[in-house]
Amino acid sequence: MVVITGASSGVGQATAEEFARRGSNLVLAARDAAALQSVAKACRALGAEVLVAPTDVTDAEAVKELARKAMSFGRIDIWFSNVGVGAVGRFEDTPIEAHERVVRTNLIGHFNDAHAVIPIFLKQGHGTFINMISIGGFASTPFATAYSASKFGLRGFSEALRAELADQPDIHVCDVYPTFLDTPGVAHGANYTGRRLTVPPLVYDARRVARAVVRLAQRPRPSVTVGIIADLTRLAHFLAPNTTSRLIARLTAIYLRTAPRAEKSNGNLFRPPAQPGGVDGGWRSKRRVPVAAIAVAAVAGLALAVAIRSVPRRSYRDRWY
Repeated sequence: MVVITGASSGVGQATAEEFARRGSNLVLAARDAAALQSVAKACRALGAEVLVAPTDVTDAEAVKELARKAMSFGRIDIWFSNVGVGAVGRFEDTPIEAHERVVRTNLIGHFNDAHAVIPIFLKQGHGTFINMISIGGFASTPFATAYSASKFGLRGFSEALRAELADQPDIHVCDVYPTFLDTPGVAHGANYTGRRLTVPPLVYDARRVARAVVRLAQRPRPSVTVGIIADLTRLAHFLAPNTTSRLIARLTAIYLRTAPRAEKSNGNLFRPPAQPGGVDGGWRSKRRVPVAAIAVAAVAGLALAVAIRSVPRRSYRDRWY
């Protein structure tokens, strides 16, 4: 049986449907009960047995109750910790309450998931905990500082937890690092920029991530990236983290200066969105191939540039003749 938190839209919904197609029984959790019922209906139509359990993962006791409900429904084999929110804006312009909520959801929420299910895995001797992180766990995200902090922290949490459980060969902690996805996430997120937000070129279908999660459930491994931009950005950040972060900040600032104006909003930080949104966010262009080629070339060029920049240069006096 598979437990999925953040199952009401986007990657969570896509993953629920992918597991349903493969005959898995599901426990679906998120804050929005009505949206969960809609996802459950679709999964039941695909042949799955589904338990709906509305849960706010920032509430540790509520997550423990989710685990108890799941155990009454069957044995927990997979727990996909998928909840995530975001807040875009300059650090000082973003309310401190918003920063705190992002970290509490994206980091402490995943702590709560693991704290509820790891004892169950230890008792039964097996289980797979899958953490949805994003490429933001490797490369910083200027103008979304709390999101960046939460994702860097989540990667460290996963690595530490995986090390603690190294003597348990049948208990796995896996991480998923996708690039930008075509989900309602950006539209649902908090926006303190005063400008309309969009996503960069080469966004991926959330169903691709769902398939990656299912493969991890079948053949666990520590981490997997989804999308070539994720791999190239990870490489660029490894070679020259400061240069990469400054370039991302500069490009973001340029975009925000020219983007159409929009109302500032708390988005879904403190309550579920008015419209769940389904799997897709509508960001993918019909001209995906040329845009993708340009995006890949741009990031590949960045990786090459920072690689060259990172090579130590000898001074005139250090040269050999």
